[in-house]
Amino acid sequence: MKKGLFIVLEGPDRSGKSTQAGLLKTWLESLGREVVVTREPGGTYLSEKIREILLDPKSEIEPMTELFLYETSRIKHTLEKIMPALKAGKVVISDRYTLSTVAYQGYGRGLDLKTVDTLNRIATLDLKPDLLVVFDMPDRIFADREHLRAGRDRMERQSDAFRRRVNRAYKLLAKKPGVTRVDAGRTIEEIQADIRSRAARLLKRAR
Repeated sequence: MKKGLFIVLEGPDRSGKSTQAGLLKTWLESLGREVVVTREPGGTYLSEKIREILLDPKSEIEPMTELFLYETSRIKHTLEKIMPALKAGKVVISDRYTLSTVAYQGYGRGLDLKTVDTLNRIATLDLKPDLLVVFDMPDRIFADREHLRAGRDRMERQSDAFRRRVNRAYKLLAKKPGVTRVDAGRTIEEIQADIRSRAARLLKRAR
């Protein structure tokens, strides 16, 4: 039986994660793997409902409440979608997971990082990605894409200062052990080639 593999793509908004997830899925399926692409917050009925609340521009949510909503969505997502797929030997590609909470609620909102880490561990039952990719968006690209956020969802409407803190957080987190950093300022094809190279090594080890 093929071993299930958990791949997580992380990075600030508009860094290209969704595009790369779709391309990676197509490539993995061409190799004969069953692939599930999912996202956070979301992935299950309840988690998608929580997503609607979190991203609704009309929602007024305090930072700690926001953190618990993300973690509530995550534990349902992990138990109901990710773990069953991995148990069935599928490759799960998730657009965001725990590192987003560290970046947005920890560094962005200024919540205690130890609290964030503890809740992340509880909400995931200590499940960790087999491949964790962080999209490091160069400052010039980040600035160029900022104008695209007007009129979007609640998180995309956060202040420039908040979004800069998040982008800096990802640059810091990309240097942590066990994290694969990719330069999000390159072409779609170059980024995908980099991710496929890392995934190919992972598949080889998992045989």
